[in-house]
Amino acid sequence: MLMLIEGLYTTESFYKNEEGISAKIKLNPRHEIFKGHFPGKPIMPGVCMIQIIKELTERSLDQDLFLSVAANVKFMAIINPETDPVLFIEINLTELDGLIKVKSTTIFGETVALKLSATFKSIT
Repeated sequence: MLMLIEGLYTTESFYKNEEGISAKIKLNPRHEIFKGHFPGKPIMPGVCMIQIIKELTERSLDQDLFLSVAANVKFMAIINPETDPVLFIEINLTELDGLIKVKSTTIFGETVALKLSATFKSIT
């Protein structure tokens, strides 16, 4: 499994348990993506956050996935990679009939930035 956007973030810690995943990632504020989103005022693109959650889920399950349904996506705070590069991501996983149901929360500091409920399917 490859990162779709190479160099955007590094995984500082990754823990898996029966309920899901806890990860700490660090964004690269100098990544090319922030030059366009937005020049002089970098903001983490929401679609990139969803991709990171997908990649962490793939790592946990050791399989390639694609997003089937994004049932509930709530962007609750802007993530500035220069001021808040460290993100904590909690992912609860449920597997049923070949579908992987995900409920995820992304936090920086004390601020909840993203809540996501989604369904992924295995590519393999």
